[in-house]
Amino acid sequence: MKFTKMHGAGNDYVYLDCFAASPPQSPDVLSRLVSDRHKGIGSDGLILICPSEEADAEMRMFNADGSESEMCGNGIRCVAKYLFDHKIVENTSISVKTGAGILTLDVFAEMGKVHSVRVDMGKPHLAAAQIPTLIQGDPENGNRVIDRSIEISGRTCEVTLVSMGNPHCVVFVDDVDVDPQCAQQMDRLVTGIGPLLENDARFPERINVEFVSVESKDVVRQRTWERGSGETMACGTGASAVCVAGVLTGRTDRKITNHLTGGTLVLEWDEESGHVFMTGPAVEVYSGELDLDAFVLNPESALS
Repeated sequence: MKFTKMHGAGNDYVYLDCFAASPPQSPDVLSRLVSDRHKGIGSDGLILICPSEEADAEMRMFNADGSESEMCGNGIRCVAKYLFDHKIVENTSISVKTGAGILTLDVFAEMGKVHSVRVDMGKPHLAAAQIPTLIQGDPENGNRVIDRSIEISGRTCEVTLVSMGNPHCVVFVDDVDVDPQCAQQMDRLVTGIGPLLENDARFPERINVEFVSVESKDVVRQRTWERGSGETMACGTGASAVCVAGVLTGRTDRKITNHLTGGTLVLEWDEESGHVFMTGPAVEVYSGELDLDAFVLNPESALS
């Protein structure tokens, strides 16, 4: 089985070209195997690039724990790069079907290779039922959950909930790298509170969690606890949700630069269309071949 390793701002996935070969029978199981950073290839998950009758291609995305997610903003930029660089699609405007609908991407290339991609992420969904969450939304504000105080593990968090086709919980903090309530464990904010929020019963489909510090009206810093994968170096749908949450809470402008652990993304929530646009890098790291039978029996010896 041939594969390609790619990343967008450090958010890395193993990609399978299902134009060239049939998709695997159990992609959920395969995702868990290849994502292991010690015994597998190492990634935040698995993405299948498949033919589509409705768009130029279809993307199916599986988290490191094998669960399938609706969309991945960093992953879809890499899908567009793969389609263009490998000449599956020749246009610089590319449509990709996802679990969150069909999205349009514009690729920016030099010497026939894509270096960055602009994605129309579509309109955010903001009503509590659309997230989905059991937290009661504000009936006077479209049943939205904005800067709502909730208790989690003995502490209070103010959360703003946004769906970009997948669910996000945005938590604004003074410093994403320091947790003032747990000075002896500086990452406790992300790795401690993140999984508790992800699996909280108030989020019936689990949730992605973004911790964000605002540097100015147009610059933020984000760390993400991603549903099914843990802390990742970047999250494109999460960065889009942060852009929306910043506007809803009055903390940021509609266009921001977001510095994530693995790189920088530019987001804009267009007032006229209501769509969020994301621009960021897409990088192909390497390609290889996996002996699937050997990998299942002995993952350490399967890479060639």
